[in-house]
Amino acid sequence: MAGGKTEWGWGLVGVAAGLLGAGILAVANAAPRGAAVSLAAAPSPAPMFIQVSGAVAAPDVYALPPGSRARDAIAAAGGLLPEARADDLNLAAPLSDGQKINVPFQPTATPEGYVPPTPAGQATATLEVTFPIDLNTATLEELMALPGIGPTRAQAILDYRAEHGPFTRIEQIMNVPGIGPGIFEDIRELITVGP
Repeated sequence: MAGGKTEWGWGLVGVAAGLLGAGILAVANAAPRGAAVSLAAAPSPAPMFIQVSGAVAAPDVYALPPGSRARDAIAAAGGLLPEARADDLNLAAPLSDGQKINVPFQPTATPEGYVPPTPAGQATATLEVTFPIDLNTATLEELMALPGIGPTRAQAILDYRAEHGPFTRIEQIMNVPGIGPGIFEDIRELITVGP
């Protein structure tokens, strides 16, 4: 009888071991659950290209990440020069690809190294010009101190002002006959409009 109980016990152990082995095989061969996980990094968004000009240390075109603000573009350009008119800037303004930020100069500041041209055939003028020049109060001689503005264009500016009233934005100077985008880009930092 004692031998029968032992055989019976070993039989139960064998059945239990078989069931355990079958369970392990079933789990190992089961189809995976859930979605596959990819470890590849998401592509980074393309940078924005922003042009910074005017009273900054290094005017140029800079690649900035999406979501950048005007202050980021100015920092990329080396920061503001001491003669920058920072009060006219919105440093928190969001940027968009292809945008241009022009940092204006203080009214009494003259760009470093700038010498007003002397028209051919004239002696050096004794007129002292302070930049930027106010388009609404400038004289013929002051306007002629701007690059690309000789007596004919200076008179055209005065005539335009007399006919159409004061300038409200510097970009309006491109409405004057003989002054296009090229000349405007050369003088934009040297002109202003008063209140």
